[in-house]
Amino acid sequence: MVTADLVAALHEAGVADVDDSSLTRALYSSDASLYRVPPLAVARPRDVDELLAVVATARETGTPLTMRGTGTSIAGNAVGPGLVVDTRRYLGRVRSIDPEAGTAEVDPGVVHADLQRAAAPHGLRFGPDPSTHTRCTIGGMIGNNACGSRALGYGRTSDNVEALDVVTGAGERIATGTPSRAGAALDELVGRHLATIRTHLGRFPRQVSGYALEQLLPEHGRRLDRFLVGSEGTLAVVLGATVRLVRDPAHRVLAVLGYADMFEAADAVPGLLGHPLVACEGLDQRITDVIRAGGGTVPDLPRGGGWLFAEVTGDSEAEAVALAEAVVADAGALDARVVADPREQATLWRIREDGAGLAARSLGRPAHAGWEDAAVPPDRLGRYLRDFDALLREHGLDGVPYGHFGDGCVHVRIDFGLREPDGPAAFRRFLDDGARLVASYGGTLSGEHGDGRARSALLPLMYPAEVVDLFAQAKGVLDPDGLLNPGVLVDPRPAESDLKLAGPLREPSRALRWAHDGGSVVEAVHRCTGVGKCVATPVGGVMCPSFEATRDEKDSTRGRARVLQEMVDGRLVRDGWRSPELHEALDLCLACKGCASDCPTGIDMATYKVEALHQRYRGRLRPRSHYALGALPRWLRLASRTGGAGLLRSGLVQRVAKAAAGVDRRRSIPAPVSAGARSRLAAVDRPDVVVWADTFTEHFTPDHATAAVDLLTRAGLRVGYVEDPACCGLTWVSTGQLAPARRQLRRTVDVLHPYAAAGTRILALEPSCLATLRTDAAELLDDARLPVVVAHTRTLAELLAETDDWTPPDLTGVEVVAQPHCHHASVIGWQADAALLARTGATVTKVAGCCGLAGNFGVEQGHYEVSVAVAETHLLPAVRQAGEGAVVLADGFSCRTQLADLAGVRSMHLAELLAGGRETVRTGRIPYTA
Repeated sequence: MVTADLVAALHEAGVADVDDSSLTRALYSSDASLYRVPPLAVARPRDVDELLAVVATARETGTPLTMRGTGTSIAGNAVGPGLVVDTRRYLGRVRSIDPEAGTAEVDPGVVHADLQRAAAPHGLRFGPDPSTHTRCTIGGMIGNNACGSRALGYGRTSDNVEALDVVTGAGERIATGTPSRAGAALDELVGRHLATIRTHLGRFPRQVSGYALEQLLPEHGRRLDRFLVGSEGTLAVVLGATVRLVRDPAHRVLAVLGYADMFEAADAVPGLLGHPLVACEGLDQRITDVIRAGGGTVPDLPRGGGWLFAEVTGDSEAEAVALAEAVVADAGALDARVVADPREQATLWRIREDGAGLAARSLGRPAHAGWEDAAVPPDRLGRYLRDFDALLREHGLDGVPYGHFGDGCVHVRIDFGLREPDGPAAFRRFLDDGARLVASYGGTLSGEHGDGRARSALLPLMYPAEVVDLFAQAKGVLDPDGLLNPGVLVDPRPAESDLKLAGPLREPSRALRWAHDGGSVVEAVHRCTGVGKCVATPVGGVMCPSFEATRDEKDSTRGRARVLQEMVDGRLVRDGWRSPELHEALDLCLACKGCASDCPTGIDMATYKVEALHQRYRGRLRPRSHYALGALPRWLRLASRTGGAGLLRSGLVQRVAKAAAGVDRRRSIPAPVSAGARSRLAAVDRPDVVVWADTFTEHFTPDHATAAVDLLTRAGLRVGYVEDPACCGLTWVSTGQLAPARRQLRRTVDVLHPYAAAGTRILALEPSCLATLRTDAAELLDDARLPVVVAHTRTLAELLAETDDWTPPDLTGVEVVAQPHCHHASVIGWQADAALLARTGATVTKVAGCCGLAGNFGVEQGHYEVSVAVAETHLLPAVRQAGEGAVVLADGFSCRTQLADLAGVRSMHLAELLAGGRETVRTGRIPYTA
């Protein structure tokens, strides 16, 4: 039907949030799989009545309907050609918890982590926990029969569902456990095929391919609810669910077991299953190598090329440790560790949870989902993995296996050459051979993620024709018109159809080098695999501050990447870099660079935004703020030379300047000081370190440079300064003015390189300027001097860590609330600062996230509300909760400005705090000795 008629029909039925814009269709055109299927429209029902109206309207208009939770499906289960229904936006309530019965009633869109938080005060938890537990929905888990790492201890989703409220594709609303037309018809169907179902289905726990008809057997209680679990939204729409909760154990301990490779790790699994394991996960060394290569930290792991993470629980730590030590004794491992510290366990589990994204970057070329979670009985796992590895090499492919080894379920990312001329056909040939191999081991195509578009067409290679026909007959009972999630399970689309990387992709013009992706914009934007960590319940990183503030998919890293992917595809987002959909998606990107470190696949949306702004305004008139704020260093130098800096202290001048510059009237404009940093510092011959007085330090906060010189001089260093102006060009970079940015950076390298070449260390006081040198400069300059400059430039904490015999001031009893600049946290790393502050004895609260100002972003008209909302997610609550005498530490000029503007707080630079010690804490001023 005509999309406008569909939207009108939905509105008439009372569904308010319906969107058929090209932007929204782009956002929902893909999930975490290889597949691209743009919908006609997206509906976000606000309650169950609206959800029922959506289903009724789809039936009346003959529109295909696909349910979507958070869109983390890696098999293409959450994309469809008609109406996509997003339940997470509004249908996310935990309706009730019954601690005595150990159950919870939930909306389909409730996020797994939110259910866990609601259950925790009762000492309860929902057992299964997929690696996407911070963002996946219970409805999505029901759709795919998700399992997760702890299914060994708690079972699959189907084992933890007590009742469902659903509406079938035929329009019948069913409360499972009560008589229904569909239930009676299914009982009759199963009764005619008992032998077939008992022979071929439910043979081992991870067999979730196809429909779970075994749940309708008499000996299994004819459980219609558990039959519907894993049907991937092809039979009915979940309106609500009652799920079982289990007692959360008091103590968890992890036995980390090292083996020569993943094959030997798999061989060890059967011998461990006699222990009371809650989880037994496999992890390949190549995944941890990706973290280390990116500058991340990995806890000490036992010797080996592959590991098993075996988790046990106990009523006491001693009991759990004893159980873990018993696992180690039977493991036959090269080396092992027992990890009892909850924080270290959490770090190890985060690595495992990020496995999908990390594995995608672990080979010489991008690795993909597609053959993702086949499972075999655990006693056959080692042999299967060896044969699977041989099959990969036979097809000229490589893959990184990891996953739920205790259940025999293997996740793997494979370097399919999908963009090659024979890519889709070669992909299908491998899938067919992989299906035959896993079937020969008595295994299953899918061990938890569903068959989706990736594996539904392969079901005849796993099941006899009679079983496949039974699936079709079951579909005919509940969804006779085939409207629910068409192309999946029954009458499937070919697995090689709709592959987004096999489409007519084009390389747009580029001004940056795109160095990490070989100069390919297409490769860069497809780094995003859709695993959705950016839309997670906050987990303490920086990514993605605008999404945290708006909860709108278009403001997530993933959403923006989807639009960029559609831009290089060109069929939906058609105007390349100048597409309005792209700039609407990028408008609220703060360029915090949080995704570059927090996203497992290393998406760098800040860089993509810079290119987009450059391309959009190349040869065109720019917004006023680009001319004013983008060229701020130029205007500051001019004001300094002409004596005009003091004019900005006038309220009238500020009002006029804000209007002319496109600055929000609610913002204050910091007034430059009359004397810059360099004018305050004395020249020093043959210095050990020189202070780089960047634009912000020079014109706004020269006291920080003075404090740093005082501190380092007392530490026994000869301290000089960078004599000539050296601006990093960040303001030009962030506004996409790349020609002046390139010129400015080249001049800065000219200034800084002689110091670095002489072996002199360079102290950067403004984190964003150092981050620009370490990242953006490499995208703009092909200059052999740049790595030398970068190698010699330090933060204050990094420099002090290298300074022998320096003792930090004693700040025992001092409360410090530290807001790392987002570029400091994302690009530089805040570990050196954390270690230094720990040495002072201060009690430190490290604030997560971004301050919300982010350079010109929060100052520009149209961004104020979001800027404030970002500050309210982490920073402002932390400051309010701090004690009255707490020190607020913020090295970034943006962070200090935001704190002053929104909270009236005078924050300190680390140089101020360390130079003055307790006296600075007491008075707020530095008692200089030099």
